Amino acid sequence: MIKDINLHYQDASVIKRFQEERLKETLAYLAQHSTYYKRMFAEHNIDIEAINTLEDLCKIPTTSKQDLQKYNQDFLCVSPTDVIDYVTTSGTLGEPVTFALTENDLQRLAYNEACSFTMAGCKKEDVMQLMTTIDRRFMAGLAYFMGARELGCGIVRVGNGIPELQWDTVNRVKSTVCMVVPSFLTKMIEFAEKNNIDYNKSNLKRAICIGEALRTPNGELTTLGKKINEKWPSLELYSTYASTEMQTSFTECEEHLGGHIPSDLIIVELLDDNNNPVKDGEPGEVTITTIGVEAMPLLRFKTGDICIRMSEPCKCGRNSARLSSVIGRKGQMIKFKGTTIYPPILFDILDNIPDVDNYIVEVFTNSLGTDQIQIRIGSNNHTETFIKQIKDIFRSKVRVAPDIKFESAELISRLQMPPMSRKVVKFFDLRSNV
Repeated sequence: MIKDINLHYQDASVIKRFQEERLKETLAYLAQHSTYYKRMFAEHNIDIEAINTLEDLCKIPTTSKQDLQKYNQDFLCVSPTDVIDYVTTSGTLGEPVTFALTENDLQRLAYNEACSFTMAGCKKEDVMQLMTTIDRRFMAGLAYFMGARELGCGIVRVGNGIPELQWDTVNRVKSTVCMVVPSFLTKMIEFAEKNNIDYNKSNLKRAICIGEALRTPNGELTTLGKKINEKWPSLELYSTYASTEMQTSFTECEEHLGGHIPSDLIIVELLDDNNNPVKDGEPGEVTITTIGVEAMPLLRFKTGDICIRMSEPCKCGRNSARLSSVIGRKGQMIKFKGTTIYPPILFDILDNIPDVDNYIVEVFTNSLGTDQIQIRIGSNNHTETFIKQIKDIFRSKVRVAPDIKFESAELISRLQMPPMSRKVVKFFDLRSNV
């Protein structure tokens, strides 16, 4: 595998030429080793020798999550004896998929995360506190650990939850940076305030955040991001976006204007509903081709995530294109009373309403065969006035108001963490035909 940590700073034409060379290598590898892609090339009469530019990718059919689920083993390009690690996807949009990694894939993963941490300003001198799980078949937790090792940081594996243990660790080892789901930082703040911990004077100065939207597509902090920033201004927040299928992450630089695409590890297209490329500034589905993956490489894989691409040079000096935060997931799009809605906008509204302790959003098919939204809210305020206030806020923000149901905050907390889940779940898609 060829790696180039300085590719971000090269001219766009150099980056494109590099990717086109790697693309030809990837196609040749798939044609030789992948049962799935050999079959695809034959069925669609794909001549890989005719694929020479990134624009030529449109001649190749896309790969879907359903393909991965149905033909999972056919994507494996190596002998099972060469597999070192097995992980699964989270299964957000369907059944989890098993992914296998070789020793080279693990080294690639470590390099990827080391570059990601460097993008967010981390250095060898940092001590990184992992506030995410490393078990339960979770690729990301292992990637963070290996990336920190690659960078040479000190690492402390605390895992998710338990604010008391997190603060004890910060005080014991003087952690300077953490990997964390951003909503957990609000629990860290709450515990600190109850126990007279001056968190703004702690050694923790940088948080690399996953799993929840920290910024809007235009780079502004979401309601959740603002709440954290207002309370803990000495903690700089960085967003990172990744998935098991990509085996690659996109992380913000200090400008906080989108996650830089690591062009030596992945090719990214943004496509519309007809699989045509969208223009810069327009939302499209993130579609990826991995570079340098050995066990289970993917070609034109549609992630289901909707983002916006920005190709102009960044103020940080890098020329690599960037991706906005995820606007939503294609499979989670809701058509409600004539309005198209993605769950993140609902989350941002709810995070900004006082007296809403926690919540889950449910969407189901009603008796008319259309989408219906119900929001179950944990709150001590159960008045009709509060319901009207919530609905009025939704009407002012997205023009429509969902059904509201009050529950205990304790019940909502349990619902947010299903038994097999590795992360907080706030959206439940109960539609009959999704």
